[in-house]
Amino acid sequence: MAPKTAPSSGTSNSFQSLLKSYIETTSSRLKLIDVFLLFLMLSGIIQFAYCILVTNFPFNAFLAGFGSCVGQFVLTASLRSQVNPANRAEFKDVSPERAFADFALGSIVLHFFVYNFLG
Repeated sequence: MAPKTAPSSGTSNSFQSLLKSYIETTSSRLKLIDVFLLFLMLSGIIQFAYCILVTNFPFNAFLAGFGSCVGQFVLTASLRSQVNPANRAEFKDVSPERAFADFALGSIVLHFFVYNFLG
C-alpha cells in the first residue's frame, strides 16, 4: 500500500498558489472592489448573527440593514464583472465609466428604498 499523504498539505499548497496568482494577476481596482465585497459580506453576517443571537426587536431595521448589505453586494459584484478585463468580450459595449455610473445610480435608488423602509 502506498502511504497516505496529508490532505492539509495539498490544500495549503493549492491555497498558496491561488493567493499568489490572485496577488500577481489581479489589478488594484479589482482588489479594492473585492475588499468592499468582503466588507459587505461580513457586515451582513454580523447583522444576521446579532438578529439571531441577541434580538430582532426593530425587525424592519434589521430587514433594511440586511437588505442594504445584500443589495449593495449584488450591485458591487455586477460592477466587478463589468470592469474586469477578462470579461471585455461579454461587456464590450459598456465602458468602465458607464459601469460605475450604473453602480452609483443603482446604489442611490437602493438606499432610497432602504431609508423609506425604516419608517
